[in-house]
Amino acid sequence: MSTIFKFLLILLAAVTVFPAFSQDEEDPYLWLEEVDGEKSMEWVHAQNKSTDALKNDPSFQSIYDKNLAILNSDERIAYPKILGEYLYNFWQDDEHIRGIWRRTTMEEYRKENPTWETMLDIDALSEQDGEKWVFKGATWLAPEYRHCIISLSRGGGDAVVMKEYDAVTKQFVADGFSLPEAKGGVSWVDENTLMVATNFGEGSLTSSGYPRVVKLWQRGTPISDAKVIFEGETTDVGIWGYAVQAPERNYQIVYRAITFFTANVYSLENGELVQLDIPEDASLEDIFKNQMIFSLKTDWTVEGKTYTSGSMLSIDFTKFLAGDRQFTVLVQPDEKSSIVSVSHTKDYFLVNMLNNVRSELYRYSFKDGSWDKKKEDAPDFGSISIYNTDTYSNRYLFTYNSFLIPTSLYLVSADKNEITRLKSLPAFFDDSKYEVRQLHATSKDGTKIPYFVVHAKDIEFNGKNPTLLYGYGGFEVSMRPRYSAAVGSIWLEKGGVYAVANIRGGGEFGPKWHLAAMKENRQLSYDDFIAVAENLVEQNITAPAHLGIMGGSNGGLLVGAVFTQRPDLFNAVVCQVPLLDMRRYNKLLAGASWMGEYGNPDKPEEWAYIKKYSPYHNLSADKKYPKVYFGTSTRDDRVHPGHARKMAAKMNAMGHDVYYYENTEGGHAAATTNEQRAFGNSLVYTYLFQQLKSEVTKAKDVKL
Repeated sequence: MSTIFKFLLILLAAVTVFPAFSQDEEDPYLWLEEVDGEKSMEWVHAQNKSTDALKNDPSFQSIYDKNLAILNSDERIAYPKILGEYLYNFWQDDEHIRGIWRRTTMEEYRKENPTWETMLDIDALSEQDGEKWVFKGATWLAPEYRHCIISLSRGGGDAVVMKEYDAVTKQFVADGFSLPEAKGGVSWVDENTLMVATNFGEGSLTSSGYPRVVKLWQRGTPISDAKVIFEGETTDVGIWGYAVQAPERNYQIVYRAITFFTANVYSLENGELVQLDIPEDASLEDIFKNQMIFSLKTDWTVEGKTYTSGSMLSIDFTKFLAGDRQFTVLVQPDEKSSIVSVSHTKDYFLVNMLNNVRSELYRYSFKDGSWDKKKEDAPDFGSISIYNTDTYSNRYLFTYNSFLIPTSLYLVSADKNEITRLKSLPAFFDDSKYEVRQLHATSKDGTKIPYFVVHAKDIEFNGKNPTLLYGYGGFEVSMRPRYSAAVGSIWLEKGGVYAVANIRGGGEFGPKWHLAAMKENRQLSYDDFIAVAENLVEQNITAPAHLGIMGGSNGGLLVGAVFTQRPDLFNAVVCQVPLLDMRRYNKLLAGASWMGEYGNPDKPEEWAYIKKYSPYHNLSADKKYPKVYFGTSTRDDRVHPGHARKMAAKMNAMGHDVYYYENTEGGHAAATTNEQRAFGNSLVYTYLFQQLKSEVTKAKDVKL
């Protein structure tokens, strides 16, 4: 769920079989955790060279050319952010490999080929500084939108360097606010004051590598003189500070993430921090018209009244601080619906909902102490995302797409009740040849698990169709219908079938769907995914010889778990930026922050259930596994590349053949330029066609 106080993460998942070494024995592949170690990088380069053999496949070059053409296409939507009188956009193409940050006006943007004003050329900046900079966004001082703090990453990691920028002079501000590389954040209190959470030196980070201290920093003073306003514990996930500028007042909030899903929230009132009396697992979504709006993960009883899991409540913030606990239920989802995200304009609070994994968009207004609700006249039966809102007017942007309908960008002028389609992607493939169905599989415990499947209308249900099943199943993240030019023009066009599973652990049906598969119940996610895979076979859509699975981050753990548990069910596994060693995950980079999802492997009672699915600990030399494709990045500073490295090395040592590719930059996204993205995607698709080919794909022309 979206919230102004949400920190940054989204990740990971898990498996069972025979442990090659016990939890107390030494891990023979620990040396691969040394990210830039000479020995480990020699191993990486050797693995990459071996995987380069995929480039010799006759179809590789045409797949690469198609991928790159899509990524560099001038027909892509230039997604803008409304900031005062300008619309800002970050753009990459074949001329701007690392990208340009640019702006235009709304009048100009409405044109077919708008003229853009370049603000910052990242390619030129990288050459000037001798760094491979990756643009990570800007934090603006409203409402003038002249000054901002620009975040730049070396190689695409989460850690960023921050520098103040002037949008009038189009230069970094000499002697302006500047922070060295760290996983942190800033927020403007006023033009001369920042709330800062960063690495302030020894002892200022949590065990997850995030800030432990929040300070107020005055312009023109050294950061060492900044005033401490809150210090958390080393065991916390992280501490962040946010200033929320609103017409009625300036709210200053401190967010202490105790775990990934629990937090204490404080408001700075007259120089003193006041803890907000809401459940630790509630999410403070917004403060709008002095209404504090938050959502519940579990049932909450207060003053004799119970508010149910998944609901969103509101209350006057001033009255709440004075002790009032008479909440208004703003949104009450049913068992088939959930809240995806929220945002607001000047006068409207926006709620993006899922109803049976289909989007609905609602607009709320608050007048005379009560709420009015209106469903926006947005397209049905697809995925809606609130892209950008203007909090100083009632304009906002949202996108709509589905598996077969290309993405469109809409402008809503709420004052006039006008919705205008500003831009649309072209159709990168002929959608008229395909259909989408929502099917259901029955999991091991009897729960019905929905999934989407996309295939040709004239498909033969003969069990021979190469099929790719995608999943995630964690952190309350929902898998929604999404238009993918690559899936359509590369996979579907060559006779492939594409499926997306809505398994427990995700957020498709609210917090309960997520909570059902946390910690000791993690195996339910894997049972659900296996059930969907089995249902694809039962439907005679495919067979194990032609069935592949794909997942990244938490989804990488998912596919790692299920292929070790059911190697007989799959013939291809794409495991990207994955978590795999669940014995040590909490000791690697941001891993400690995810113990709220998986449990703590250092506690014997929790390791007892984690070890049952940990992919790295459940490999067997005696089992026959599909040839797995592992993909990661040296510069991933969120999920350690050691997970994928060690899993691949261990499988090789056991005699199992694998593909392994590690991009030497790219962060958790595993790529920073369109060429890198196209190359990685092309390796994956080439691998999938090799593993899952059948008479169907053989009959297709390899030239795409």
